[in-house]
Amino acid sequence: MVTDKMPEPKRKRSFMWSCLPSAILLSAVFFIGSAFLVTDYKERFLGACNLYPIKATKSKTCEYECRPNGTETLPRGIVSRTTDMEMRPLSGPPKKKKLKSPMNLLGIAVGIKQKQNVNEIVKKFPLTDFAVMLFHYDGNVNGWRDLEWSNSVVHVSAINQTKWWFAKRFLHPDVVAQYDYIFLWDEDLGVENFHAGRYLSIVKEEGLQISQPAIDAEKSEVHYKLTEREISSKVHRRAINLHGPGRRCYENSMEPPCTGFVEMMAPVFSRVSWRCAWHMIQNDLVHAWGLDFQLGYCAQGNRTTNIGIVDSEYLIHLGLPTLGGSSGTKINDEVEKQSSPDKILPNAGKTEISAVEPSDERNAVRRESFIELDDFKNRWKKAVREDECWVDPLQTPPQQN
Repeated sequence: MVTDKMPEPKRKRSFMWSCLPSAILLSAVFFIGSAFLVTDYKERFLGACNLYPIKATKSKTCEYECRPNGTETLPRGIVSRTTDMEMRPLSGPPKKKKLKSPMNLLGIAVGIKQKQNVNEIVKKFPLTDFAVMLFHYDGNVNGWRDLEWSNSVVHVSAINQTKWWFAKRFLHPDVVAQYDYIFLWDEDLGVENFHAGRYLSIVKEEGLQISQPAIDAEKSEVHYKLTEREISSKVHRRAINLHGPGRRCYENSMEPPCTGFVEMMAPVFSRVSWRCAWHMIQNDLVHAWGLDFQLGYCAQGNRTTNIGIVDSEYLIHLGLPTLGGSSGTKINDEVEKQSSPDKILPNAGKTEISAVEPSDERNAVRRESFIELDDFKNRWKKAVREDECWVDPLQTPPQQN
């Protein structure tokens, strides 16, 4: 009998040869993809690192060892990657042996005129749980020496510099990596109804990456509806503001300042959110206007969930004229209007501030803040436009009919 059927071994070889190109292509894709995944893992979890050539006498396992930049020539055990704000004696053991090191950080920009109020704030943060840094914008450090806690906190002095100027230069994420939460507060806050321990418990329980204590609207200068205290509430994450003043907020509003927003007077950052926020602070824009509307990108996920206002531990905002003065409700209403990415401040970047008398200094600071706001917005737009690889994680997908 004659048959046209190909012999079985030959058919198998033919099939294998036909699949070979596909197998090679898949292997190449897998190899390249694995390289990107390994690189991404190293950058995200190990930090920037280099592969340092190891002598042939070393173990094979050392050949691909990742070492942080700058430590390539050092033995691993001598590398100290973190630091803290704890002061050490010049000789001998510490006079008072601490059971534990502080796990959180409080930073405040201060002037001697608000010494009494700052004293009340600092006393709310036990030094067993908090490292404290005072940023002296008036240069007067010795005037604080009589306070019982003064020698236990870190003092940094620079004339006429803002809280964000200090934070950018002295609170690098690698420097404060030991601390779970970073409190960056103004000096004009009333803390009669605030307890730091209870606040942290609530933040952890609610999973808040960025937060702030609510503001008592009856006794305070309040700029945004969202930050007002809601009585009989522990935490809230959105505000409804149908009639103003300020920006209108509805039940379905998904953008700041209706949700996913805190003010810059008393923000509290988790360690991971601060690492993101620090990189967004512009080195030369010292007032940090506009940063609050973009903090949702640092919320480590859904900003409407991971950013919130703690009502049960709340503050009074005194609105005192410090370092150029409080911006005032009228000014902040204007900031709301200008903070939209689609709006540009008229003549921004071209405002000329002539020599001013001391009585006009506050107005000059406000004008400069508006100019910086516009600069920040333009830089954000430029960065988005030029970064071809960036995908907006907060962009709402279009609704399908």
